[in-house]
Amino acid sequence: MKNNNTPLRGNGQAGSSFVVALLITGALAAQQNFVPEEATIQGTHAAFAAGQLTCVQVVRAYLNRIEAYDHQGPALNSIITINPKALEAAAEMDRLYAANRSALKPLYCIPVILKDNYDTADMPTTGGSLTLAESIPPRDAFVVKKLREAGALILAKANLTELARGGTTVSSLGGQTRNPYDLTRTPGGSSGGTGAAIAASFGIAGTGSDTGQSVRSPASAQSLVGLRPTRGLISRSGIIPISTTQDEAGPITRTVEDVARMLDVMAGYDPDDPITAFGAPKIPKTYTAFLDRGGLKDARIGVLVDFFGRDRVHEEVNAVTETAIKTMTESGATMIRINIPNLNGLTRNIQVSEYETKIAFNNYLARLGPRAPVKTLEEFIARGEFHVSLKAGLEADQRVVDGFNDPEYKNRLLRRNDLRQAVMSVIAQNNLDAILYPHQRRLVVPIGEDQLDRNGVLSNSTGFPAITFPGGFSTPTASAPLGVPIGIELLGPDWSEPILIKLAYAFEQIAKVRKSPASTPPLSH
Repeated sequence: MKNNNTPLRGNGQAGSSFVVALLITGALAAQQNFVPEEATIQGTHAAFAAGQLTCVQVVRAYLNRIEAYDHQGPALNSIITINPKALEAAAEMDRLYAANRSALKPLYCIPVILKDNYDTADMPTTGGSLTLAESIPPRDAFVVKKLREAGALILAKANLTELARGGTTVSSLGGQTRNPYDLTRTPGGSSGGTGAAIAASFGIAGTGSDTGQSVRSPASAQSLVGLRPTRGLISRSGIIPISTTQDEAGPITRTVEDVARMLDVMAGYDPDDPITAFGAPKIPKTYTAFLDRGGLKDARIGVLVDFFGRDRVHEEVNAVTETAIKTMTESGATMIRINIPNLNGLTRNIQVSEYETKIAFNNYLARLGPRAPVKTLEEFIARGEFHVSLKAGLEADQRVVDGFNDPEYKNRLLRRNDLRQAVMSVIAQNNLDAILYPHQRRLVVPIGEDQLDRNGVLSNSTGFPAITFPGGFSTPTASAPLGVPIGIELLGPDWSEPILIKLAYAFEQIAKVRKSPASTPPLSH
């Protein structure tokens, strides 16, 4: 079931007669100069500056792709709601830009796909849940506000694993999202709707949230770049929460450069998320300053042997990762095989979300005020309008009486510090710039299976930043004509985003791994 408040296919209901006329008169010129597939922020802005493109033409190009591929053709089922005023907003941006062409904001007219757990005051924020299908928050999430102020156009909101509680991108409201590279597989999760939409070029950039690995898993599964930032770099306020300790917000894009450009806007201090006070002094003037094609030269990268699988099911991921390691070595990096002593023990029973969810979710509902469709997690469960896969976890979270004072909760927080120390000790002992490993030890799973062998724990349980980027593809098959994407992950100490961006960008520019999915080709013009 989809949200019925807005048109899902950009069918013109949101546009004025002026917009329609502008579309008709400008369509041919735009099609000759702007290619929406794989478009970047910088490339789109260059087309604007050259007078080759209007914002309306950009928006229409992406609405056309959503129309063609999200519910038809491969039926990716990645979008829950389209902004009903997207074309009107684009026309207003065109008017303002025509009046002052020197005032191009950092994300001017960049169509952004939001994971539908980011609050938007002009559209429902559903979390993929039937219960929240009509829930319109009183204000934008802090990050959404920053994106809009930077000129971004919020084009649509994407499906997710309901309430971001899992890794397969299925929800009671949005159904199951499919991976555009292999329609029989999941797109990763829980931000898989955003991932599928960006991989299929339904927009230029997207946002996700990552409690376990939910920004990075869709990036790995769909040949994308996803960044989980240092805890405190990006505000979480106004995003439906799971864990006040583990939740992070981050960008999902097709290129490392666009991650850097999104991070420039998304990072910042928010008094409603006090942990961001620690990040504010650490933000550089621009993360794009670290886009260095030669960035791998003289780098020291630890290859975390513990995070490689040893069974036949792991062979394709291992082979792609080893090829990436070879490429990095040939590019001037020193690659050092490392182990973290007792890593299995250090990462066991270390998640804290189950002790925090009820309090965090109830606080979120309270901030919705009288608009809230339910007031508590208990009421949400009583409605019974959620995907069956959530039932046991929701009921277990509701049974937690005083999570913050539970002795086991406090023990787990202490164990998280033990893991931080162990990781930093290995980095110091080997004088490393970053640690490398495959994001998942095996390919993203077929729809209906649980994803096993994930490696997201090292970031989500330390608060350290990690960037996932395209490493390669598995062997092509009938259902995956290009192969299934395989993502590589780099992790570094607190506030090391500049180094991670530099290393990932250098590899991206040399290896040139990304390919567009065959299921969503360019539309005929």
